[in-house]
Amino acid sequence: MAKPLKKLVSCVILDLDGTLLNTDGVVSEVLKGFLAKYGKQWDGREAQRIVGKTPLEAAAAVVEEYGLPCGKEEFLAELHPVFYAQLCNIKPLPGASRLLKHLSGHGVPMALASNSPRGSIESKISYHQGWKDYFSAIVGGDEVTAGKPSPEIFLEAAKRLNREPSSCLVIEDSMPGVTAGKAAGMEVVAVPSVPKQAHLYTSADEVINSLLDLQPEKWGLPPFQDWIEGTLPTEPWYISGPVIKGFGRGSKVLGIPTANLSPKGHSSLLSEHPSGVYFGWAGLSTRGVYKMVMSIGWNPYFNNAEKTIEPWLLHEFTEDFYGEELRLVIVGYLRPEVNFPSLESLIAKIHEDKRIAERALDLPLYSKHKDDPYLSSSLHSESNHS
Repeated sequence: MAKPLKKLVSCVILDLDGTLLNTDGVVSEVLKGFLAKYGKQWDGREAQRIVGKTPLEAAAAVVEEYGLPCGKEEFLAELHPVFYAQLCNIKPLPGASRLLKHLSGHGVPMALASNSPRGSIESKISYHQGWKDYFSAIVGGDEVTAGKPSPEIFLEAAKRLNREPSSCLVIEDSMPGVTAGKAAGMEVVAVPSVPKQAHLYTSADEVINSLLDLQPEKWGLPPFQDWIEGTLPTEPWYISGPVIKGFGRGSKVLGIPTANLSPKGHSSLLSEHPSGVYFGWAGLSTRGVYKMVMSIGWNPYFNNAEKTIEPWLLHEFTEDFYGEELRLVIVGYLRPEVNFPSLESLIAKIHEDKRIAERALDLPLYSKHKDDPYLSSSLHSESNHS
C-alpha cells in the first residue's frame, strides 16, 4: 500500500530516452560498431556521462574519452544516419506503455520533454502505436535556448499544458533531468537508467527501480488496478540455458538452492528487464515443469559485479542438476530489488516471495502458461521468443 500522499499533482511531464524508451541499448550497439572502426572498444564506461545530455554533449564526451581523431560535429554527422536507421528497433521500457495508457485513460494531461530535437522525438514515438495521441505537448531540446539541466524545457512544457509548475510531476532517468525538474519547481520521480547509481539521486522526491514500481496515488493520481494478489501480470518472456554453479551462497548462506543461469548471451534481455523479483514456470527437459520464483539483478546485499539470473525452482529435488537445460517462462513481477539490513530479513523476504508466487501460479491467468511448449521443448531457440 502506498505511503501517505507526498504532494498533489495534476499533470505528468515525462522524459523519453531511458525513461520511456530503451534508447541506451540501441545507442550502445551503434557506438560499439562505430568505435570498432577506430580500433576502440565501447565498454559502457561513458554511459553515465552521456545519459540525459544533448546529442552534441554526448558526442563530445565520447570523442574526448576515447581520444577519437575527429571533432564532435563530424562524429555526430557520421553516427546520425546509423542511429536513425535503428529507431524502429528501440523498445519501450517495461511499464512504459502501461503507465501512458493508465494516465491517458484517467484523463491526466501528459507532456514529453526531451533534450533530443523535436523531429527525433516524433520519429521515435511514431513506431509506438497511440503514443503520439497520449501527449498534449511535446518539447524538444531545439525548441529552448538551453537543454536540461536548465529548467527551461520543463517550464515550457508546463506552459503548453497550461499548468502551474508546482502541479507537475516529472518522471526522469538522468541526473541532468532531475536537476532541471527540481529547478523548475516540480515534483520529480527518478528512475535511474544506469545501474547502481540510485544513491546519487538525492535531489529527487522519490527514486524507483523501474516504471513498474511507480505508485501514482502517492501524488494524488489514480492508482493502478492491475495488481493481483501481490503480483503484476506481464507479457510472458522467455530465457533458457544450462544450469551453472552460482556463488554457492544460495544453498549454503541462504538455505535456498537456486538454479543459476549464466548471464552470458543474455545481455540484451537483461538490459531490457529491470532488476527485481519475478515468477513463472521452469522446465527441465528430463524432469518436468515446476513453479519458479527468480531474482534478476545485482543482489545489493551481496553487491554482485554483474547482473545475475537466479531462479529458485519450488520443488524438493534429491540431487543437483548442473549442466541440464533449464527453460523459463516469466509471467509476472513481484517487487524491485532492495538492500536488506540483515541476512535474516533477506531470507524472510525470499520466503515471502515464494509464498506469493506459489499461490499466484494456481490462478488461471498464470497456470495456463504451465503448458507452454517452450518449457518442454529443446527445439525452440530463445530467439523465437524474444
